[in-house]
Formats: sequence, C-alpha cells, structure tokens
Amino acid sequence: MPNIKVYSTPSCPYCVRAKALLESKNLNFKEIDVSDDVESLQKMMKLSGLRTVPQIFINDKSIGGYDELARLNADGELPHLDS
Repeated sequence: MPNIKVYSTPSCPYCVRAKALLESKNLNFKEIDVSDDVESLQKMMKLSGLRTVPQIFINDKSIGGYDELARLNADGELPHLDS
C-alpha cells in the first residue's frame, strides 16, 4: 500500500475531491490540514515549491494536486502505485 499524504484545507473543493477519489479507491492517506498550521504549510511549500492545496505526496514524491491525481486515476495508475 502506498504512503499517501494530502496537504489540504477544509474549505478547498479540490481537496474534498482528492480525498473522495482516494477513498473511492480504498487508498489510505494521511490528511495534513495547513489552514491553521504554519509549520505544516511551510513544510508543504518546501517539499512541493507551491502554496496551493491540495498538495499530494505518494511515497514521499510530489504528484501535484487534484488534477494530477485524477489523471493518474484516468490512466489506470492510481490503484497500482504500490508496485
């Protein structure tokens, strides 16, 4: 099973979509809410180079946001990330 981290905020519709997509694939993930956590926001920005959410990391590799996650799913790669 891949190690998935989702940096997000509660008010972000793309964050909600990303989490729903992962849940629909029965993929476990750790959600990191950066809305009131400056330290986590700074870590996310350092790791991704971006300030926008969601920022999704799979096995410590930045894959981007919801659009990139949806593209992986459409390409049939999302369920096979642990291989």
